[in-house]
Amino acid sequence: MGGPVHPRDPKDRGPRSYTLLPWLLMGVGALSNLIQGEAGNPWLAGAGLLAFNSLYISVVILAFNPRLRDTRRPLYALAGLAVITYTIAIGYGGSWLQFFPLLSLASGAVRPLRGKPLTIWLVFLSGSAGYLAGWDGDGWDGMGIGYGTFLSGTVTAAVLSLSDTVRELRATRQELARAAVEKERLRFSRDLHDLLGHTLSVVVVKAEAARRLAPRDLDAALGQVADIEAVGRQALTEIREAVTGYREGSLTTELDRARSALEAAGIEPVVRQHGPALSPQAGALLGWVVREGVTNAVRHSGATRCEIEVRVTPEGDRARLTITDDGRGPAPAPGKTPGTPTTPGTGLKGLTERLSSAGGTLDAGPDGRHGFRVVAELPVDAEEPVGGARAGG
Repeated sequence: MGGPVHPRDPKDRGPRSYTLLPWLLMGVGALSNLIQGEAGNPWLAGAGLLAFNSLYISVVILAFNPRLRDTRRPLYALAGLAVITYTIAIGYGGSWLQFFPLLSLASGAVRPLRGKPLTIWLVFLSGSAGYLAGWDGDGWDGMGIGYGTFLSGTVTAAVLSLSDTVRELRATRQELARAAVEKERLRFSRDLHDLLGHTLSVVVVKAEAARRLAPRDLDAALGQVADIEAVGRQALTEIREAVTGYREGSLTTELDRARSALEAAGIEPVVRQHGPALSPQAGALLGWVVREGVTNAVRHSGATRCEIEVRVTPEGDRARLTITDDGRGPAPAPGKTPGTPTTPGTGLKGLTERLSSAGGTLDAGPDGRHGFRVVAELPVDAEEPVGGARAGG
């Protein structure tokens, strides 16, 4: 959960320290008693009244200070306030007993005291306040003072705890909103990578084919140009759908596009599909793998043959997609010699995350001495979690 909200934050609507200060008016009776000379030694009583008010204000300010409220300083100030309260209550009685509810109210605001320690302290405080009031007056006065003392502390602690919970919930909600935005940005960036990376690769391959064919076979070159136009229009449609968040891939469509892209790149495609139909979500996920795997084969492999096979495992609960080519695999990283194992690119990493979120796996690496293999496996009825990683990287 988020940390405490600074009390000066304009979005924080929790109680402030000044909300507890007006309760000092409960000491008006003691002040009147002092002015009328009914408190014995007026100088000593005045000093006690001043000390109580000063310590009460100190406790309240410390209890609401975000840097000091979780330290022991409010406890020390509260201990001093308790000593003064018992001293003046025992010494003068009467209206001076009204300071017990104020002490209880200040106790409820002290964070380190909350929980079981606060309950024990309030029981002791209200009991002793009721006893002193009953000893000084009658039993009903004692019950009233004791009940008011206990109620002041418990209500204050409950209200402030609820306020803290509300602020923490608000901070958590803001954090969740930021996380949702980040997830959506990641999803959108991955979708754009998969959409544009594959589409632009197909456009480049078909443009090169058209350039090679133009001098000797104009009709074939025009056919490639027409394919480029169709791919571009389809890409625009897919981008619009991705922007609105409703894009749903199709395994059959991706297999057809893969066959066309491989043929245009001069790579012999071999596509085999066996077993029962997959769920739309599982088909869409495997469609992303086909798109990424074929794009890598066209760009980097230098292969002459690429095999794509989709089948259901013998157990009948998982689908497996295998893409194998006879090329040299992805280009080695800078500073590495050919044949050195390569690190999967962002596309394969994103696909691994996507399949993992749906209960599947993805493995990619060299296929023996030559070529490259991508194997994806996931449940036949797999579904991607809502708001999860919906796109490859």
